[in-house]
Amino acid sequence: MTTFQALVLGILQGLGEFLPISSSAHLALAPWLFGWKDPGLAFDVALHFGTLLAVLWYFRKEWVALIAAALRIVRQRKLETDEDRRVVYLIIATIPGAIAGKLLEEKAETVFRNPVLVASALILMGIVLWIVDARARQDRQLATMRWKDALLIGLAQMFAIIPGVSRSGSTMTAGRALTFTRESAAVFSFLMSMPIIAAAATLKLPDAIHQYGITTPFVVGVVSSALSGWLAIAVLLRYVTRNSFGVFAVYRIIVGAGVLIVVLLRG
Repeated sequence: MTTFQALVLGILQGLGEFLPISSSAHLALAPWLFGWKDPGLAFDVALHFGTLLAVLWYFRKEWVALIAAALRIVRQRKLETDEDRRVVYLIIATIPGAIAGKLLEEKAETVFRNPVLVASALILMGIVLWIVDARARQDRQLATMRWKDALLIGLAQMFAIIPGVSRSGSTMTAGRALTFTRESAAVFSFLMSMPIIAAAATLKLPDAIHQYGITTPFVVGVVSSALSGWLAIAVLLRYVTRNSFGVFAVYRIIVGAGVLIVVLLRG
């Protein structure tokens, strides 16, 4: 892998992880479109480490408060504050995705990276995101979340194992369907990305380092992923305060349709 390829993939990962456009779809499609060797899921997860750094840094104050809340729960064994409850909700929301990742890991590396499946998922999820965001009310803040909401959003995250669905897209769509504001849905989606990304990085990062080594492309990929991920969070949170998710839905549909056309032309 060249440094340029690692840079491109890192930027795609960073932007796609937090914008509802599916980083896994872009990481699977870019090598296929440009004729590059597919670096595989291990390198994808290494790039996820960059986005993990981004979400930890951007929400550093929130993480300090959540860690303090977790320690308080352990000591007092009861929930008293919004942060206490949010810790529990993040744990609940993470469990379904972790189960899906464990059970479908092999398919995620092989069958699910099929361009037709990825393109179809991009289009279908784009339509669902568009409809839900356009029709759902915006009358709930994060403070009104309950454990059932967290579970439903976590169940939605399970489908993100399929490239093209998008972890942020599925969780934000679920949040909007539950009538959370766009900003609240986005913030909870970003926060719940940390446990699942951290778990994946812990399992796969050693494999990626063993396979690629701490080379220039490896470092460039991780750094570019972190920087573009931070930018994506900052831009999206500001954007959704005044705008809908419609532009991302349109982008998904256009990209998915474009991929299907390329498949037909190459077929």
